[in-house]
Amino acid sequence: MDYITRSAAETERLGAALAERLLPGDVVAFYGDLGAGKTAFTRGLARGLGINEPVTSPTYTIVNEYPQGRIPLFHFDMFRLHDADELFDLGWEDYLGRGGVCAVEWSENVSEALEDPITVTICKHPEDENLRTITITGGQAYADLSL
Repeated sequence: MDYITRSAAETERLGAALAERLLPGDVVAFYGDLGAGKTAFTRGLARGLGINEPVTSPTYTIVNEYPQGRIPLFHFDMFRLHDADELFDLGWEDYLGRGGVCAVEWSENVSEALEDPITVTICKHPEDENLRTITITGGQAYADLSL
């Protein structure tokens, strides 16, 4: 399903709407250029999961953990990883077994390790720096998410 957002706040609201339908063990795989809004969407996921602390990009830490909330959130940034082997070295299977939601930025770097993810592709529009087309596929039926 495709959605149009016109601000970072709308992108976060879409993330929160998706989070209300997520289940323990779900993997959300993000695709999109630098600055597309992957972290903004993840902030919305956190809010929708009942997590109140600030969500930041895990670019240098690789993973940020947010254990409070309805379901824990494990926010990964795979930008610095070269392949799925490095993900498994970080304990990927342990995270999958902890009953949380794994949100994976730059998932194309480790796509072979992601089984049946919910895919969120965020595309910026060159004519408007705030406009995004967000496509959500996979997992359960996520049609009709309301902003």
